[in-house]
Amino acid sequence: LSSHHFTFQTMGLDELFTKDVLQKVADLILDFIDNRQCCTDGNNDKKSRSAFEDAFVGTTEPELDDGVDIPLSDCNGNKKSLFIGINYIGTKCELRGCINDVKNIKSFVVKNFNFPTDSQHMKTLVDTDPRNMPTRSNILQALQWLKQGARQGDSLFLHYSGHGGSQKDLDGDEADGMDETLIPLDFEKSGVIVDDELHEILVAGLPQGVRLTAIMDCCHSGSALDLPFTYAPDGKLEIREVDNRKAAIQAGLAAGMNWMQGNKEGAIAEGVKAVTLVLAHPSGGEVDKQARQKQIAIRSTVADVIQFSGCRDEQTSADADIGGNFSGAMSWSFIEAFRKHGKNQTFAELLGNIRTLLYGKYTQIPQMSVGHRMNVKTTKFTM
Repeated sequence: LSSHHFTFQTMGLDELFTKDVLQKVADLILDFIDNRQCCTDGNNDKKSRSAFEDAFVGTTEPELDDGVDIPLSDCNGNKKSLFIGINYIGTKCELRGCINDVKNIKSFVVKNFNFPTDSQHMKTLVDTDPRNMPTRSNILQALQWLKQGARQGDSLFLHYSGHGGSQKDLDGDEADGMDETLIPLDFEKSGVIVDDELHEILVAGLPQGVRLTAIMDCCHSGSALDLPFTYAPDGKLEIREVDNRKAAIQAGLAAGMNWMQGNKEGAIAEGVKAVTLVLAHPSGGEVDKQARQKQIAIRSTVADVIQFSGCRDEQTSADADIGGNFSGAMSWSFIEAFRKHGKNQTFAELLGNIRTLLYGKYTQIPQMSVGHRMNVKTTKFTM
């Protein structure tokens, strides 16, 4: 694409990055990939230039529903919980605080949020219980159990404390090119559990009005459930939304801006990144245009799915000695935030309080991601 295909002269930066523009650029990137050709002759050049000009005039097409108006669960229905703690006892990757985390978090949710403890409503997998070992198969079955029968008003809770990892993304749905993984006890024999698999088994298909709260206390856990929105408080505890699915669009815009500014190397690099992200989608041209738009623009849920994770995808989470007891830093700070500030916290306040507790002590930065947009500054935490 040559530089004269882009006509930004009358446009400010605020207009450039509106949702309509991003959506239209996504269409253009996908059309370009489908055509698999550059515009070289006069007729094609005119057609391409017109398309890009249209992108920055605006569009009357309806925006994809981002879920901000979906009613939230009242959490007054059935409550089920799953706790997974793996110390990898006797192995070279042994941890010391994960089973303690399970005991502490379990006691906390039972006492403060009235989760029942009978076997129909609570499951625990730890590597000190021969009958309930956290193997890959047992974990996947337990995740299916947690989701099974969920309906409006129900509250589900997942706590995982153990090793987490990352591996190369093979289907193009990760902005950083890496899938996040959970490491079951028998990973050397049976393999890891990839975030795509976690999302499909536990998140996808949850009905509207169901609340799923997950605490993932492990390394590389930022997007462990593959949720599309990440909320992060800044110094003033203001919230910014990060759409994890718009990397391809942003790269395409960056390529155009670099080219206009004379940075051909930067334009090529960003262009390759955008094309690679789109081409990596496994279905390619076989999927209809609307489905591909949704894959790039947003991947949301109708259920209230909220994940608190110990760190960003590229970070590690601490297994630490805290007050003479070994514990995961995320599990400890989650409980401590309620001990210090009570239960009357918004989701944003809770995340800010968790981060404050760990700031200066650990390098990890806890994350909070959700399945559909929420006003986390005013919505009170409950489950």
